[in-house]
Amino acid sequence: MTTLTSQPVASLLDRLFEETAAVRIADIPAVAELSKDERERLMRSKTEYLNLYHRLKDAPLPVSRETGALLYMLARSSNARNIIEFGTSFGLSTLYLASALRDNGGGRLITTEFELSKVERARDNLMAGGLLDLVEIRTGDALETLASDLPERIDLLLLDGAKALYPEILALVQSRLRPGAIIVADNADYNPDYVAMVRAPASGFMSMPFADDVELSVYTGAVSASE
Repeated sequence: MTTLTSQPVASLLDRLFEETAAVRIADIPAVAELSKDERERLMRSKTEYLNLYHRLKDAPLPVSRETGALLYMLARSSNARNIIEFGTSFGLSTLYLASALRDNGGGRLITTEFELSKVERARDNLMAGGLLDLVEIRTGDALETLASDLPERIDLLLLDGAKALYPEILALVQSRLRPGAIIVADNADYNPDYVAMVRAPASGFMSMPFADDVELSVYTGAVSASE
């Protein structure tokens, strides 16, 4: 048995995914008033993402069960000790990652979320799962909360916040990534520039799509100027 498949985490995840399935984002009043084109535009905006995600403050926006399981397996197989998560939401992906840290013997997960009500719900969920001691939740814009006080060595990075900011968040933490560090970008299809960047031959990454909406990358090391 693992932390992920044992109580209280297993039943907590079942409950949270059931609650997620009952939420239709299109029915949230603050979202329903936007046209589909406007929602798509805001998803890709580097300046108006706070507007969109504030409208989504009551939406769980979790990773899928399959992506959650992938996160757990990647963190376990790499013996991750220091993990960064961009986009906490209600903390479902955080539960998967923190479970892996617990089973790895401990570590530190720094996660960041700008919406205070979501921070509170994520903290409650992590407490219910018995995993809060492994997690530091930073409240605010990730461009600020991840700009300092990071671990010297980062083993895994999850990008699951504002899609337009994926290149900027990666740039903030890249100098701390250990060679072989794993980067998982959920819904990366919303940011083709990010995908092109990590797939470029001289980027310092090896990268490929996983399923329909996840980009899975490995940091191969800093690229010299001559390259």
